[in-house]
Amino acid sequence: MYGFDSRVRYSETDEDGILSIEGMMNYLQDCSTFQSEDIGVGLSYMRGKKAAWWVYNWNIEIIRMPKLGDTIRIETWPHGFRGIFGYRNFVIRDEKGEILVQADSAWFYYDLESMMPSRPPQEDIDAYGSEERLEMSQVPRRMSIPAGGTELSPVTVTRHHLDTNHHVNNAQYIEIARECLPEKTKIRRIWAEYRKAAVLGDVMVPYRVHSEEGDAEIISLRDTEGQVYASVYLYLDE
Repeated sequence: MYGFDSRVRYSETDEDGILSIEGMMNYLQDCSTFQSEDIGVGLSYMRGKKAAWWVYNWNIEIIRMPKLGDTIRIETWPHGFRGIFGYRNFVIRDEKGEILVQADSAWFYYDLESMMPSRPPQEDIDAYGSEERLEMSQVPRRMSIPAGGTELSPVTVTRHHLDTNHHVNNAQYIEIARECLPEKTKIRRIWAEYRKAAVLGDVMVPYRVHSEEGDAEIISLRDTEGQVYASVYLYLDE
């Protein structure tokens, strides 16, 4: 297990002084990035191999968000590798060690020369190791996206959406989806699945639909021809 301690900063909070969804997402991906850097398989190493780990999906359960000034600990650990995929858990804990946020995720190894997913080298798998999977509810292997939906205002990808892979960062898709909900909406769970990378200048058109169960808003982010970039299930707090 890898982890680091932090304190919730003003710049990471929402208008109520609570850690924002975007701030929470950034803590999760920062934790996995720090682990990769610290064990020698970080950004420079992967660039040298002309490869990258890209996220395929997120399953995030929010028990309680910390507030401004709270001391927190962020932890992550891989729990398995299969084919092109690696699987990773995350938790955010309060200063008493209680879990505030827990997450599962799937990542795939991508060859930047062939521009195709590929199996990760064994030495990379060995560097991470594997631990027990966190006990939490699971998501389908592939999300079903209801047809139709209400078309919302398009979003053009600008530089602030991008990360070192030169495409939209995974947290930004979730933030764009969250902006499609009414103000002050509280979220207790997030499912996200990524199918196509959006790059600078692309136009993403959000489509919003209620889940069949009625307890989630589904935001499908598509290109102008209807191809899906990402789909996000946002389960609302009652």
